[in-house]
Amino acid sequence: MDASIPEKQVRCPACGGDSLYSIKNPFRPFCCERCKNLDFGAWASEAFRVPTEAPPEDERYGDPKLQ
Repeated sequence: MDASIPEKQVRCPACGGDSLYSIKNPFRPFCCERCKNLDFGAWASEAFRVPTEAPPEDERYGDPKLQ
């Protein structure tokens, strides 16, 4: 890494603490392995979801071309 590039401090997305956003931090953008694993666990257990709009109750799910 180029020594002239300053290292950046960011907020850890999991705990809100300071995190070094640098190649020196293998858990970036998280501050530590624990915070990275907590976030991964939340995604794996589907605690985090991408919002979607469900089709109306009278429509079927799936590809309309196959119906």
